Amino acid sequence: MSNWRTSYKSKLISAAEALKNVKSGDRVVIGHACGEPPTLVEALVARAPELRDVEIVHMVAMGPAKYAQPGMEKSFRHNALFVGATTRKAVEEGRADYTPCFFSEIPRLFRQKILPVDVVLMQVTPPDDDGYCSFGVSADYTQPAAECARLVIAQVNRYLPRTGGAKIHVEQIDYLVEKDEPLIELRPPQIGDVERAIGENVARLIDDGATLQMGIGAIPDAVLLFLQGKKDLGIHSEMFSDGVVALAEAGVVTNRKKNIHPGKFIATFLMGTRRLYDFVDNNPDVELYSVDYVNDPYIIGQNDNVVSINSALQVDLMGQVNAEMIGRRQFSGVGGQVDFIRGASRSKNGKSIIALPATAAKGTVSRIVAQLDCGAAVTTSRNDVHFVVTEYGIADLRGKSLRARAQALISIADPAFREQLTQQAYQMGLL
Repeated sequence: MSNWRTSYKSKLISAAEALKNVKSGDRVVIGHACGEPPTLVEALVARAPELRDVEIVHMVAMGPAKYAQPGMEKSFRHNALFVGATTRKAVEEGRADYTPCFFSEIPRLFRQKILPVDVVLMQVTPPDDDGYCSFGVSADYTQPAAECARLVIAQVNRYLPRTGGAKIHVEQIDYLVEKDEPLIELRPPQIGDVERAIGENVARLIDDGATLQMGIGAIPDAVLLFLQGKKDLGIHSEMFSDGVVALAEAGVVTNRKKNIHPGKFIATFLMGTRRLYDFVDNNPDVELYSVDYVNDPYIIGQNDNVVSINSALQVDLMGQVNAEMIGRRQFSGVGGQVDFIRGASRSKNGKSIIALPATAAKGTVSRIVAQLDCGAAVTTSRNDVHFVVTEYGIADLRGKSLRARAQALISIADPAFREQLTQQAYQMGLL
C-alpha cells in the first residue's frame, strides 16, 4: 500500500463526474446524520432528470433531502430506516418508504444482501501517512455499506474531525471528491422546567462509575446538567453530543471504570456543534465503530453499571413503549433504543430508563396512557422495560405485576389525568 498517494491522485474527480456512475435502478446508501456528504448529495439530485427509480437509503437526514421532495418521485424513492424532519412528510404522503429495523441490524441487511448496496456516498477525512481515512462522525452503517458496495464515492473534507476506531484505506474507495465545507451542526435544544425536573429524577438513578448511553434531545441534555457531582462516568453510546464534552472537561466523565475500552469514549456516530467536533478531532480517547459492534447487546453488557437513557412518545399502563409513532404516522424510528435497553439488562447492575414528559400538546394530552394510540407500534415491549421517568417521579417496572405496573405508572402521570387513568385501568382489569 506504499503507492497509495499515486492511487489517491488517480481517483480524484469532480462530484458531477463521480455521480455519473449512478445508474437508474441503483440502491444508494448515504452517510448518516451530520456525516452526510452535502456536495455528493447535491450532485446526485442534479441528475434527477436523467435517473429513474434510484432508491436512497439512510437513517436521519440532516440535510434538506431534496430527493424526497414533491416532483422527485420518478427519479428517486427514499427508503427511510429512521424518519427525520426533512423526510417525514414524504413518508407520511406515501412518496417514501419506512423500513422498521433495529439500528444494530442494518449492517446485516447490507452484508447478507437483503438490501444489496450499489453505491455509497460518504464523507472521509484526508488520508493519514499510511493512506487511511477516518469516517469522522459516522461509522455506524456507513462503514459496513462501504465494505459491501459495488461503488464507493467519498467526499474528502478537511472540516471532518479525525476520530479513532473505524477507518478505510484509499485503495478501498473508487472515487474521491475533494470539497472542504463545514459539517452540518445539531444545535443544542431548549431545556425547560419540565426537562430539568425529568433530568433531576433520572440523575438520581445514575451512580458513580456508571457507563452511559444517551439519546438526542432536551431530556438527555437536561440529565447531563445534574451529573456534575458524579465521579468516573463512562460513555458507551450510539452517539453523544456537546453535553458530554462539558462533563469530560469537568472531569466527571473519565471512562476509567469501564470493563471494555477503559479510558475511551465509544460511539457509532456523533451529532453536535463545532465544539463537539473540535473535542473529538485527533482525540486518542474517542473511538467510533460500526453499529453492529457498538449497539450489540452482548458488547454493551460487558460493561458493569450500564445506564441507558431513551425517550418515548407514549407508555401504556402495561409498560409498552411507543417511541416512534403518532397514531398511524411514522414520526421517527426504532434506532438504538432496544439495542441498549437489552444491553443494559445484560450488564451487572445495569439500568434502562425511558424518560418522557408526562403530557404533550401544552398539557392537554397525557403521554402515560391506558392504551397506545390506535395504529401505533410497540417500540419496546413491556418485557424489556425497566424504569419509566417523568417530571413527577420514577416508576420501576421490572419484576412488577400488571396491577403494580399500572399503579406505578399512574403515580408518575400528570395529576390532571390520574383519575381518568385509574378508571380506565379498572375497566381493563388492570386494577
